[in-house]
Amino acid sequence: MSAFRGVVVASLLAGGFGAGSAVAQQRPFDHAKHAKVFPSCSSCHVGVAVRGAALWPDPATCATCHDGTVQQQVQWRPPAEPARHNLRFDHGTHAAGAANRPATCVACHADAGAPWMTVRQPAPEQCLECHGVRSAHLTAPDTACATCHFPLAQAPRLTARDVAGFPTPADHTQPGFGAGTGHGAAAQRAMPVVARCAVCHARDFCLQCHANASDQAAIQALAPDPRSLGIAVNRAGPASHADPAFLTSHGGLVKRGAQECSTCHTRENCVVCHVGRPGVAAKIPAASGRGAGAVVVRRPPPSHGEGFVERHAAEARANLRTCNGCHVRADCLECHRPDAARAAGYHPAGFLAGHPAAAYGRATSCSNCHNSGTFCTSCHERAGLSAHRVLRPGYHDANQFFLVGHGGAARQSLETCVSCHVERDCLTCHSAVGGRHFDPHGPGFDAARLIKKNPQMCTACHGTTIPTQ
Repeated sequence: MSAFRGVVVASLLAGGFGAGSAVAQQRPFDHAKHAKVFPSCSSCHVGVAVRGAALWPDPATCATCHDGTVQQQVQWRPPAEPARHNLRFDHGTHAAGAANRPATCVACHADAGAPWMTVRQPAPEQCLECHGVRSAHLTAPDTACATCHFPLAQAPRLTARDVAGFPTPADHTQPGFGAGTGHGAAAQRAMPVVARCAVCHARDFCLQCHANASDQAAIQALAPDPRSLGIAVNRAGPASHADPAFLTSHGGLVKRGAQECSTCHTRENCVVCHVGRPGVAAKIPAASGRGAGAVVVRRPPPSHGEGFVERHAAEARANLRTCNGCHVRADCLECHRPDAARAAGYHPAGFLAGHPAAAYGRATSCSNCHNSGTFCTSCHERAGLSAHRVLRPGYHDANQFFLVGHGGAARQSLETCVSCHVERDCLTCHSAVGGRHFDPHGPGFDAARLIKKNPQMCTACHGTTIPTQ
């Protein structure tokens, strides 16, 4: 509910007198001092009683007395702009009253029994009492708000700073109102026009948290208005999110009720942590066309506390799937990449002796850390494991008939071949324009498809005459 801003009195008190050099400072108008001069409020404030007339006195009226002879000369200026408010108030309507009981100025602008012209700002409770609402201003029923207030979107003079200064209704301070279902239930009670919410809020405010705003009738019933962002939003999650075990158990909750999670979360929220397994967020809608939703910050789980760096290798070997929930190989390489050849602990003891099998079987991707054109080749050359001439014997001697099946090996792990061989070694046998014309293509080879995909690859063996069969 908005702050109550008196239309007449707040502006009257803001007005003042100035008298050239005699009265240098603007000061509020002293109503009590003029009590014997004005028998009625409408003597100066004609607009209170006459529709269309100016609410403020004509400065010439003041000069009738303040002419420098009878009274000190003054220079009075009415406010340059109308008061900023969202009050559904009209002096003419209220002056007419209801049930033949016209309202008087003192009913709102003076305490009961106070002397004439003892003016004060009207209190919200006075308005509520006249309208039959027996409660404090900020505890009034939902249906009473629209009685006195326009929706924010219909109060164009209010600024975002004004909106930020709105007082907070009592129920908004109750535990769980913002993070739980409290505010949602309040909005549903006020449907279909969401009259109470619209006094202070607009659709832009809801979009800060509600990723599913486009699916909520209560939110769509609110008009868009960026000024509503002047009210700070509390993005604290529901009580269930404060459970220390929530981080490890939330996956099951998503599987059982993804729609509830989608109230605040988008698929992008999940991927902030689940970098390595984006598929886990398949049931959560993407952010496109939806509200911004919750802001998720990636934080380590409790298990990643003190000393975790020293023991993380053992835990990763024991249950790599758990690590894969949040991490990708690039995370590991941030520490292990700087000197992969000497990084203790990354490869198990004795790995060098068996690394050809690991590379060939793709147990890991060597190229993530190693450059096969420099790192691998330089080591193999020093060990004498490189091709200096065509089909040099020595490296594949352990398999006497390796040459017969080397095509399958090359198709399975070509990167291990190129650590020793270059393209000219292959062309010694596999070339249609020279060499021994051995066909390197396996069963089911689709020449036409590959020509369309990358004809340059075919020219290595076929030159410019590329067959399509």
